Amino acid sequence: MSINLYYGEETYLLETAVKKLKKEFGETKQGINYIELDEENFINNLMPEIQTPSFGYPKKMIIAKNTGLFKKETKKKVTGLKELRDTLEKYLKENIEIINGTLELIFIEDSVEKLNITKTVEALGGTIKNFEQEKPMQIQKRLEAICKAYKVTPEAGTLNYLIETSGTSLQELINEIRKQIEYAGEGGTITKKSIDDLAIKTLDSNIFNLTDNLGRKDIAKALQNLEELLYQKEPIQKILITLYNHFKKLYIIKLSEKYKKDPSEALNLKPNQTFLITKYKTQSRAFGEIDLRNILNELITLDTNYKLGKIDINIGLEAILCRYCS
Repeated sequence: MSINLYYGEETYLLETAVKKLKKEFGETKQGINYIELDEENFINNLMPEIQTPSFGYPKKMIIAKNTGLFKKETKKKVTGLKELRDTLEKYLKENIEIINGTLELIFIEDSVEKLNITKTVEALGGTIKNFEQEKPMQIQKRLEAICKAYKVTPEAGTLNYLIETSGTSLQELINEIRKQIEYAGEGGTITKKSIDDLAIKTLDSNIFNLTDNLGRKDIAKALQNLEELLYQKEPIQKILITLYNHFKKLYIIKLSEKYKKDPSEALNLKPNQTFLITKYKTQSRAFGEIDLRNILNELITLDTNYKLGKIDINIGLEAILCRYCS
């Protein structure tokens, strides 16, 4: 179909789909039969480009990114957005046969809502696809295939450990697995140690490690985790917020078990995130309900006192960690 609306968190799969469309389209000449528009220039250029034929070529491909045409609100007010949305919807309805023969329209958005224009694209036979992040098992199979292609063997459990360490973004994980393959060499083995030595850990992964050490009352390692986060140039305010959100999840897990509620529903987890429940449950057992509530209150108080200029946030965070482990 000549109208494609792609959106979602898994940018690697989305970009792969766009590359496939471009390959099937054939030869592209920038500015003639191939146009790229973004949030800065689409308002004034989208309709003129749609209505202008590609001289010397049978079809034109237009890729428009982050327009906000398919959701009610955008990050910033865009003058003329509603008018363009109405104009585009009307044009699509009245000229679909011409579009199918002369255009390949690709809209790439971060999110999409069921607006009239979205329904119109769907009714006209357009392709609307949400590229959601895959579940760990699906990601693991992709990584296994890459390892096999390069004749490198991952030890049992290491690919799952890599996902827990580096997150579920396919692009990031593919970069990480290529690094591991290069290090291991043909016929080599990927180990947990090589992942610890080479992989870039996400903020959430480091927070998990910090919490583990805090649960074990190992203040030296907990402070070391904090230092590693600061060394990775993570803003201290972001660390504080992430730590608060993490302990809030542990508290919710504790309450959901107490009142026999579904933890995935209580945490509002996506299908590809449910594997985290076991980890949250395991960590929550190292803390009492009162302990978790006290830590949350202390983090809130630290945030308030920091904003009022009463305390250095680094010192305050270290003090909370030390106080819990004492």
